Amino acid sequence: MTASSPEFVPGPKIKEPRIRSGRVRPGAEQWSWRFMRISGPILVILILTHLFINLMTGDGVSQIDFAFVAGKWAAPLWQWWDFLMLALAMLHGGNGMRLLINDYAHTPWLRKLLHGALGVAVLGIIVLGSLVIWTFDPCPVDADMSLLPSFCEDVR
Repeated sequence: MTASSPEFVPGPKIKEPRIRSGRVRPGAEQWSWRFMRISGPILVILILTHLFINLMTGDGVSQIDFAFVAGKWAAPLWQWWDFLMLALAMLHGGNGMRLLINDYAHTPWLRKLLHGALGVAVLGIIVLGSLVIWTFDPCPVDADMSLLPSFCEDVR
């Protein structure tokens, strides 16, 4: 180097980033990212179709009552549709919350606590929602017949 040229000065040392995801499996974050990109558009289709069927067809929002839900859930297609919408929405939202916890919970014990609470909440809502969908009785014994769908008359 000559006297007129500046001397090379190395930059500051950069610390290795700490692993904040809490994942021990290689590639887990990539699968998480892919799941979000795949489940998002599927959820949009499921939800928009759900809203269109429930709000735009027939009498609109005034048609939604016990008989309407009972009539829909009498068909396995709508049971599976609503179950898929429930499961995907909870898993998609839970994964997004997991990422927020990883970003903002800086202490390991807090991160574990929040991840545990999130897991219990997501799993609990999926289980309870599934029980409602799959054990729904459209023709309860003690119900007023005027509130029930027409096919319940044949059952009694």
